[in-house]
Amino acid sequence: SSISLANPILGTMSSDYLYHLNINVASTKDTSDIQNRFGDVRVVCTGGTASRMRDLALYLRGVLGDKDTSDPVDLCSSGQRYALYKVGPVLCVSHGVGSSTFSVVLHELLKLVKYARCQDPVFLRIGTCGGVGVPPGTVVVTKDAYNGLLRNEHEIAILGERVVRPAQFSSCVTTDLLKYGSHAEDGFQTISANTMGTDCFYEGQGRLDGAICEYTEEDKMAFLKKCHSLGIFNIEMEASMFASVTQKVGIKAGDVCVTLLNRLNGDQVSITMEQKHEFEQRPFLVVGRYIKKLLEQ
Repeated sequence: SSISLANPILGTMSSDYLYHLNINVASTKDTSDIQNRFGDVRVVCTGGTASRMRDLALYLRGVLGDKDTSDPVDLCSSGQRYALYKVGPVLCVSHGVGSSTFSVVLHELLKLVKYARCQDPVFLRIGTCGGVGVPPGTVVVTKDAYNGLLRNEHEIAILGERVVRPAQFSSCVTTDLLKYGSHAEDGFQTISANTMGTDCFYEGQGRLDGAICEYTEEDKMAFLKKCHSLGIFNIEMEASMFASVTQKVGIKAGDVCVTLLNRLNGDQVSITMEQKHEFEQRPFLVVGRYIKKLLEQ
């Protein structure tokens, strides 16, 4: 396999049950069943909701020329936590909201592609976010991921100790997403910028409309302007964890999100559901073009 994860203990395990996906690797010495099912995977796409990943699977059928017209099958429905769809060499997997739910499925997906002996897979997150100084509907491809402390790193407690790891996405993936994914005639901007991934949607992102707020609007605006000065043009809840984990294990990754609002103008998402659905298609377009180009190489 071209994948070697950062855990030597995996090599000593005779079997491995990927619990949250409900996929059992009965024998780590003979993973031929997993290889038959997933060995051709080149790209793993992730996103918050099961419905969006189902929509992405349907969209990618058209991009990849897949003639299947049947209803996409959730291969992990029995696990009842995450949805996983397969379209040719692409997986589309839901990850829930935030780093904690995403990290659970990310660890198991990384082990899955290792056992399947996938060759040089690329992991992508396709999501929504709040913009900072950019108009709603802008697609942001993340360069560096910042945490809620405005540091270009991810912080996690391990065995009672604070562990800090760098959080950069693969520059080659970011470059190619912009090069192949963005067209001048799209009618919206696709930009590369830094992203802040917070652990809280309300207080952690400086919102004034949560159940708790112990700061003023002036405090919030000063914070968002500080973000902007660091090149942070969007805020979501997964980027720093996603960047740090994939960087740690040496897997190429990218984060592509569409902004639903400009946080400098307010906290509430005021676009219609129709607009939201149209905006959500924009990262599909960018990622679809990138995947098509990647598979041609």
